[in-house]
Amino acid sequence: MKDYKKMCICPRCPSYVECKDNTFCLGKKSECIKKEKGCICGACPVQLELKLEHGYYCTRDSEKKQEKK
Repeated sequence: MKDYKKMCICPRCPSYVECKDNTFCLGKKSECIKKEKGCICGACPVQLELKLEHGYYCTRDSEKKQEKK
């Protein structure tokens, strides 16, 4: 299994905020990021490899939860 945390580019995102809760890249939205300032999810190797279609996982939630909306 690949280590997706190592592939994650979230720290380069304009919306990124450093905090203890940086797990949104792996399916949970952030408790720290409150404002969307841009999104680079479309260039993320994790998103490309998993063929995900959405973005703003940090504020809008996981792929599955966004699909339901």
